[in-house]
Amino acid sequence: MTIHDVAIERAATSAAAHRLDPLLKPASIAYMGASTRPNTPGNAMIRAALRDGYKGEVFAINKKYPSVEGIACHPDLASLPRTVDHVVLGVANEHLESGLAQAIRHGARAVTIFASCNLPGHGDSLARRLQAMAREAGIVICGGNSMGFANPPLGLVVSGYMAKHPLAPGGIAFITQSGSAFSALAYNDRRLKFSAAISSGRELTVTTADYIDWALAQKETRAIGLFLETARDPENFAASLAAAERRHMPVVVLKVGRTEMSAAFAASHSGAIAGDNAAYDALFSKYGVLTANTLDELAANLLLFGGTKRPGPGGLASIHDSGGEREMVADLAQRTGVPFARISSETRVRMAAHLDDDLKPDNPLDAWGTGRDFETHVEACLEALIEDSDTAIGVMFQDIRTGSYVAEGFTNAAIRVSRRSPKPVAVVANYSALDHRELALAVTEAGVPVIDGTAEGLMAIRNLLAFRDHLPSAPPGRPSNPAQAKWRARLSSGTPLSESEGLALIADYGIRVPRHHWAEKLEDVLAAARSIGFPVALKTASPGILHKSDKQGVVLGITDETALTAAYHSMAQRLGPQVLVAEMAAKGVELALGLVHDAQFGPYLMVAAGGVWIEVLKDRTVAMPPLDSRRATALVDGLHIRPLLDGRRGAAPADLASLAASVMSLSAIAEELGDLIGEMDINPLIVSPSGAVAVDALVIPQKRTP
Repeated sequence: MTIHDVAIERAATSAAAHRLDPLLKPASIAYMGASTRPNTPGNAMIRAALRDGYKGEVFAINKKYPSVEGIACHPDLASLPRTVDHVVLGVANEHLESGLAQAIRHGARAVTIFASCNLPGHGDSLARRLQAMAREAGIVICGGNSMGFANPPLGLVVSGYMAKHPLAPGGIAFITQSGSAFSALAYNDRRLKFSAAISSGRELTVTTADYIDWALAQKETRAIGLFLETARDPENFAASLAAAERRHMPVVVLKVGRTEMSAAFAASHSGAIAGDNAAYDALFSKYGVLTANTLDELAANLLLFGGTKRPGPGGLASIHDSGGEREMVADLAQRTGVPFARISSETRVRMAAHLDDDLKPDNPLDAWGTGRDFETHVEACLEALIEDSDTAIGVMFQDIRTGSYVAEGFTNAAIRVSRRSPKPVAVVANYSALDHRELALAVTEAGVPVIDGTAEGLMAIRNLLAFRDHLPSAPPGRPSNPAQAKWRARLSSGTPLSESEGLALIADYGIRVPRHHWAEKLEDVLAAARSIGFPVALKTASPGILHKSDKQGVVLGITDETALTAAYHSMAQRLGPQVLVAEMAAKGVELALGLVHDAQFGPYLMVAAGGVWIEVLKDRTVAMPPLDSRRATALVDGLHIRPLLDGRRGAAPADLASLAASVMSLSAIAEELGDLIGEMDINPLIVSPSGAVAVDALVIPQKRTP
């Protein structure tokens, strides 16, 4: 029977609840390369399979041994008494091809590969051959270059390495493209309880998107954590995040490879300041995906999201045993963007009855006074805080230590309060290197997650509240623009648009532009100025000059014909006779709008601090279209310079409605023309009390493929 015949027969006779069930929830497994040699992957993988209580059948394959770790050895897959779901290829690279062929002929539906899938001097040819074989046969592969996976609810660990302890089941599905991150989180901290932990490796046939889809189908999953280098299947990756959003499933991602290498090759300011990772930022923002920057932050988030409770309305209520550390937490919370609950007078009265006279009933609360009967008083104060209507989560910030009666008293109080409250309660240790492993595990298993590090804890709390507040974007439902066909035809030519064309395009989509005229003779320049009315701006329109300010190709505030004549002669001599004469916009805050086409995820939008300092400030927010008014406003609110729009020193506030409308117009351009635009700048967009006006527009079509 050929590999192709096996695939046809398998498709006709077998079906799983999910296509990855034979891989991650197999009823039977055969381990090729099983070994009796201690401290080798071949031996560890058998011991790992037997230790945590897996109830399925386990077979060892190696003609050298009669048995491995008490499991009878078979010489090959063909000699097994029955067909297994899953074959683990615990063999070296040179044996992978023959091993996979055996697994396919045997009728297995899934394979795990630990080895790198590289042969010296052959590049990736082995990986490509394995991938082609598996795809033809319809077989799914975890790996190669994988640490394997764990399914604690089944008591199953498929790995050439193993933890010192059994892996207890929980609600976290952890999918990582880094093997080291797999072992760091799954094998070291027993506070983290997994529904699955998967080292996806090179993802020959099964990508991160597929694993997310599987995790969403498991009833145990309460949160999904990702360590992501790249999305190997961008379309399905985006679809999997959309599915998680629909199910209100929190997804926390640590995205690595956040370089700005592409900035050097960008033609627009938008492409330059966005960098390589902006499309991921936009995608995550669209679907409410939370981000972490380090493994410590990722673990903190997963501890908090892995519980069964979700936050109420309002902000953080925190209790401390140190006035100094309370101040530190308050400072960091403001910097991190974590709001404190605004507790009621009734809550303050309840707490005051349990505080020494020199302690004020505030939030955050310093509850440590003389220490007399402290456990009772801490419990009463924490309960008062958690029951306040503006409290979303109650957190005890304390440097707990195993063997400390104070730490045990505080944490016992937290556990009792947590058991009575529907809101989450957590402990954050301000110093991450405390000697508290035993106590932290016990408290976490009692339902109060213990997070190490003030910054890590606050980042996790911020993400918890952000996930609570995330709302799916409502499609705008706008009709197609009548000018769409015209601009699609123009952009399809592939030649760059002139500035006047760029301004015409955005004007057709509702973005206000100044009156302007193109000219290449002095008499036409003067006539244009008379038509518009002084003062005017003069800008070079010579082809090939993308950033006019860099070439001293912009003169603003020209008040009469004499000055205009002098400016034109100078500009024409240096940069050529073609110019644009434009109406001067009112003074205001300079922003920039941008559109960039990402090779993986398509067009995304950018709002940034604009003007000549755009690449220096790099103050930007990004989003995927389409945008509704709420998300358009959120993009503006995310800028560091946002307070300037409110007016300063008696100045009137800017027209924010006009600004939001301009951002939504850019979204419409992205929806209807984004597949034809490589990069686009609207810089500056001047926002004033009288509205938003786009002073300049740079539009670069997508490069045409031969």
